[in-house]
Amino acid sequence: MITTIIFDLDDTLYDEVDYCRSGFRELAKFIASMDANRAVTAEATYEALAEQFDRGNRTETINAALEALDIEYDTQLIRSLIVLYRRHTPKITLPKDSRAVLESLSGEFTLGMLTDGYLPAQRLKVRALKIQKFFSCILYTEQMGREFWKPSPAGFEKLAETLETPPEQMVYVGDNARKDFIAPNQLGFTTIQVIRPGRVHTEQASDSAAAAQHRVSSVTELPHLVSQLNRPIAATRPQ
Repeated sequence: MITTIIFDLDDTLYDEVDYCRSGFRELAKFIASMDANRAVTAEATYEALAEQFDRGNRTETINAALEALDIEYDTQLIRSLIVLYRRHTPKITLPKDSRAVLESLSGEFTLGMLTDGYLPAQRLKVRALKIQKFFSCILYTEQMGREFWKPSPAGFEKLAETLETPPEQMVYVGDNARKDFIAPNQLGFTTIQVIRPGRVHTEQASDSAAAAQHRVSSVTELPHLVSQLNRPIAATRPQ
């Protein structure tokens, strides 16, 4: 019997690309302000950052954008820009369908959240989305140490202990087939992958042990799926 549903955050409850673009806006304003001659506008800088990201450059987005804009930079500037990105107050909104699902499920199940990522950024996202009230526990794995980011089982074990719930009564809902479902599968959680159309991470599971047990194309399918999973299996009539 499922009693508890644990959610991932990014690309599960909202589109992570919205956060990325919010950060690019902040970086663009700062980079444009560095140019006393105003030769590089904030809009042009934003477009350069977004173009690199959309091309799939997720590791050196800032470096490549600055080079495209012919702006000189050094390691110190890149580090400063990364800090600005991670600590900016994001302009993101929880989609209506996600809010409706959280409101519906929170009336019947205990809800929790387990999210990787840099602590200031993840906390600011949760605050901007205004979702704290839905969750009995929010666990930021960064608080435990970066070595406990998924696929480490530590965060899942901690949530089961904190919520005093056996794993077989828990569901984990995430998006990233590369890392999200390995540990909860091993621990005995039911796992569900949300396939958002604009998701950032589109990698396939490396093997069956990493794949979610169920997949949905929208969070709106979750209440029905969990209800189906909670239905008792009919006894097989003897022949």
